[in-house]
Amino acid sequence: MKPATARNSQPEEADGANGTEMSLLEHLNDLRRRLTWVAAILLLATIISFAFAEPLLNFLLTPYARSANGAQLQTIRPTEGIETFFKVALLSGAVISMPFVLVQFWLFIAPGLTRREKRYIYVFVPSALLLFGLGIAFSWFVLAPAAIFFLANFLPEVFRADWQGQEYMNFIISMLFWVGLSFEMPVIVYFVARVGLVTAKTLREQWRVAVVGIAVLAAVITPSIDPVTMLLTMTPLLVLYVMSIGLAWIGQRQFERSMAID
Repeated sequence: MKPATARNSQPEEADGANGTEMSLLEHLNDLRRRLTWVAAILLLATIISFAFAEPLLNFLLTPYARSANGAQLQTIRPTEGIETFFKVALLSGAVISMPFVLVQFWLFIAPGLTRREKRYIYVFVPSALLLFGLGIAFSWFVLAPAAIFFLANFLPEVFRADWQGQEYMNFIISMLFWVGLSFEMPVIVYFVARVGLVTAKTLREQWRVAVVGIAVLAAVITPSIDPVTMLLTMTPLLVLYVMSIGLAWIGQRQFERSMAID
């Protein structure tokens, strides 16, 4: 029998800077550098978004205009209009800079990964962006029209839908952004399972806790308190949780194989 080679007998080490393990201070400095880059690119993307913030404002107004027969938003405070304008530009900047933010996050955790694990960046970033986009699309085409129509036509003989601009934009922006982030659950679960922090069996056995947690999450990320919007939000999140169990099983198997090789 041939002796094991040095490559097989030694565990695959993480690639830190200069091949050495990073200290806590170096991790904190790296985190500060990554956050600085994220803040800079977010600021730049927001400034660029000023050029098309007004058309984006009109676009975000579409569900309200359809539900309330062409109603316009009102402003009460002198600075409310410009504050809303800046918030819409910030939302646009956050969406534009999302790929860069994900890359910076990956670069932060990369020193603790092996060479083999670093290749998962080609899966992590595209899949996270795809799910984020699907979450925004689902929120815009399904959740927002249903929620706004319900709220705008609730007891029309008693209430007139004449909403404040800042309140409406906060409502729609929060829904789009947080639902988009929540759709990234399968990717997060997969990578957590890939490093051995969770198993598919645990997720499967804790499904009751997950249902309660998803209900709470749906109530938090949807500004509307009506049950229709909450149920519409819970449905895809429950489907994504089931997908997460399958991805956790794949990640767990890969983690177990890597540990066996080491």
